[in-house]
Amino acid sequence: MIDHNLSPAWHAAALGLANHLWQSTLVAAAAALLTLALRKHYARARYWIWLAASIKFLIPFSLLVAVGSHLAWQRDPTETTKPMLYFAIEELSQPFTQGAILAPVAPTASVNATSQTHVLPWITAVWLGGFLLVLILWIVHWRRIAAALKAASPSSEGREFVALRRIERIGGIRKPIALLLSPGALEPGIFGIARPALIWPEGISPRLEDTQLEAILAHEVWHVRRRDNLAAAVHMLVEAVFWFHPLVWWLGARLAEERERACDEQVVAWGSDPQVYAESILKVCEFCLGSPLPCVAGVTGADLKKRMVRIMSHRMLHNLDFPRKVLLASAAVLAVAIPVTVGLLTATPGRAQSVDASATAPVFSSVSVRPEQSTGNEPNHLQAFFSLRDGSFSARGITLERLIQDAYHLQDSQVSGGPDWLKTARFDVDAKFDPQFVAAMQQRIDDHKDFDNQAMLKAILASQFKLATHTKAQTLPVYDLVVDVGGPKLEVATGMRTMRMGPGDLSSSGTPIEFLVQQLAVRLGQPVIDKTGLKGTYTYSLHWTPDPSEAQHVKHAGLPEPDPPPTDTNGPSLVTAVQEQLGLKLEPQTAAVPVMVIDHAEAPAAN
Repeated sequence: MIDHNLSPAWHAAALGLANHLWQSTLVAAAAALLTLALRKHYARARYWIWLAASIKFLIPFSLLVAVGSHLAWQRDPTETTKPMLYFAIEELSQPFTQGAILAPVAPTASVNATSQTHVLPWITAVWLGGFLLVLILWIVHWRRIAAALKAASPSSEGREFVALRRIERIGGIRKPIALLLSPGALEPGIFGIARPALIWPEGISPRLEDTQLEAILAHEVWHVRRRDNLAAAVHMLVEAVFWFHPLVWWLGARLAEERERACDEQVVAWGSDPQVYAESILKVCEFCLGSPLPCVAGVTGADLKKRMVRIMSHRMLHNLDFPRKVLLASAAVLAVAIPVTVGLLTATPGRAQSVDASATAPVFSSVSVRPEQSTGNEPNHLQAFFSLRDGSFSARGITLERLIQDAYHLQDSQVSGGPDWLKTARFDVDAKFDPQFVAAMQQRIDDHKDFDNQAMLKAILASQFKLATHTKAQTLPVYDLVVDVGGPKLEVATGMRTMRMGPGDLSSSGTPIEFLVQQLAVRLGQPVIDKTGLKGTYTYSLHWTPDPSEAQHVKHAGLPEPDPPPTDTNGPSLVTAVQEQLGLKLEPQTAAVPVMVIDHAEAPAAN
């Protein structure tokens, strides 16, 4: 179980490791299904599938996600809607990010420090102990191989040498394999990766006929041709690093089984008589000891009884046909394409904003966040103001939940998890922007370029509240905003941008349709999805009679209330006014929409 009291960095690392192990387990499960579909085919295909599943443990999908995120730099910055495919992939591939909402995050640093002091050293010590134990076992086994090598002597004559060179030519081995004769009883095996050498026990040759000796040598030559020692060394690294995961040891057994079976199939395919070949393996088993290391490919690996049955059964095996080749190619493409697609879809707006994104990144000269300082004269709801004229942002009595909703244009139902003070603790926020940043933003407005005016809120959330979140999909009530049958009644804007907002009143000039969508969502208290297809900026004036529930949403959003409140109760509702006055229609639906899950947040000390 993941400790939710860890610092954000350790918390994120724990979640990342859990997701990596889960993703690797999914890949291994997919490999098992693929090998099951290829059970009547040659073993070499199944071997490479198992090897790919092993290598996945060393390659986090997050690397491919980062590649996709980099590619997203060229994406249109206005494309921020994520399709349902993204949410399905995220739910399946990163289930442990959900666990962060099960317990609130303690806001005090002392709890975090205590938790790390007690938990992290133990976790590190247990992993390191297992890692070292595996390495020690490999080293002990390696010493046995090293002792056999030290006692062995090179050979350049004899029937073993002549047969080895002939089989090398048949097998297409260009670089001769060194032959080392060992006085011990270690089984014949290939030692080394870059310069493979064959260790051959001297006492086994008199016991083997020429055909049997050639069959054993052919088996070892195929290990060299397939580079089995390199693959075995890679999996030994996987076993050492992920020793605690039972699946890696199971993968090792599958790899050993399929590599020996693949070599058996090739030896028989070369023309060796199956009975002669089976007898030669049995004689080696009677006289020799098995290799203690997987990266020294011998002849007696895997389940010996099953191997004998397969060799002697003469079962017809098939090469991969076109449909199965397509299946394997599709699996390989999907393994790479899915994480890259996640990276494309999860790229942050700032990252997708092309070359001048740095111009929109807010730079503060000062930021102050402190508990609400109420004098009793303020209105009974929050106030938040952003002024580009003097380069300031000010909020009074604002909650963390409200800041998150304003920064990411979310409704109440789209924020989940977080500390218990998320909706109750109120803060006064004052921020001053760097004059150069203010000038850059003003220049963008003069050049009729858009910028993310919520970026300063996101920056405050990250720096002051240490906010860490992830997104998941959830089916919620929504409104689809569509064009009515009579067409839109919006006037295309040509002048400067202006707006007036209040309960029952929304007037705007020079704003895109996204602004209308955001304001409607605030007043309706539900997500609104733009399906109008309208581009550009528009001028409109919308008037309606707000109902009590809408007034609560407006009050929560901190919008100014008119003085006195509107008294006309016979006007249209907001939904009706949108249809009659704007030529648009709000259709109630249910849809999977993004929900922001708060993984971590801290209450800032007064500053």
